[in-house]
Amino acid sequence: MSINVQHLDYVYMPGSPFEKKALKDINLEIKKGEFVGLIGHTGSGKSTLVQHFNGLLRPTSGKIYINNIDISGKKVNLKEIRSKVGLVFQYPEHQLFEETVYKDIAFGPQNMGLPDKEVEKRVYEALEQVKLDSKILGKSPFELSGGQKRRVAIAGVLAMKPEILVLDEPTAGLDPLGRDEILFQIKDLHKKTGLTVILVSHSMEDIARLADRIIVMYEGTIAMNGSPYKVFEDVEKLEAMGLSVPQVTHVIRKLRSRGIKIRGDIITVEQAKNELLRLLGGNRMGVNKC
Repeated sequence: MSINVQHLDYVYMPGSPFEKKALKDINLEIKKGEFVGLIGHTGSGKSTLVQHFNGLLRPTSGKIYINNIDISGKKVNLKEIRSKVGLVFQYPEHQLFEETVYKDIAFGPQNMGLPDKEVEKRVYEALEQVKLDSKILGKSPFELSGGQKRRVAIAGVLAMKPEILVLDEPTAGLDPLGRDEILFQIKDLHKKTGLTVILVSHSMEDIARLADRIIVMYEGTIAMNGSPYKVFEDVEKLEAMGLSVPQVTHVIRKLRSRGIKIRGDIITVEQAKNELLRLLGGNRMGVNKC
């Protein structure tokens, strides 16, 4: 599924002393199957924007099309849209409320009116997608670790088989290992299923290694939109907006400033490792030839 946003404005508490224009003339297209990273300083409008994608918020003005359907229209079936556009909030485990893990994951498919056998099938498929053992299905979700709770909550969204998956800071509060496990499971899911994925994150390292395209928001507008390398190349502009770049970017810039002939388009640790090994291998070959 694709997303097309046209001239979107959103105002919080219009007409009150607390009125705030959170989104200003947003124009954006996200194509089917893309993995898009959405970054921006706190208050830039990221969460407000993604909550429009499944109709949780309605535009003050402008249009949002999901697969050419105007979801900002009055007659749109939002229940159907929300089954196709899965939204995972920051700290999604706070959404767990059922007695067992099975019931929590089954909640969405049951609400869709699916037969019991199909619901059961989806529960097991979603559990496998987030790499959890079926032994936990009878447990209370509140007995689980923080990382397991997070994955159960994500499984509950995946069980509805969305075509677009929106994740708003899904790894907030997790330790590095738990964060990496969840993010790489999402990337693996994207590769295997062709899901359209939109990841909101404060981690430049995570966005650099996962996203195909990055959208940068600043004060309710889209300030930058391009490939990870193109966005992270403009260090000064990002820093002026209160954002950073992946730490490895600074290292590469410093090496290049000292005359080391290393590629300038490196934005991940893995890319840096491979490039340094290539350079070292080339140097060793040169020494051997001498």
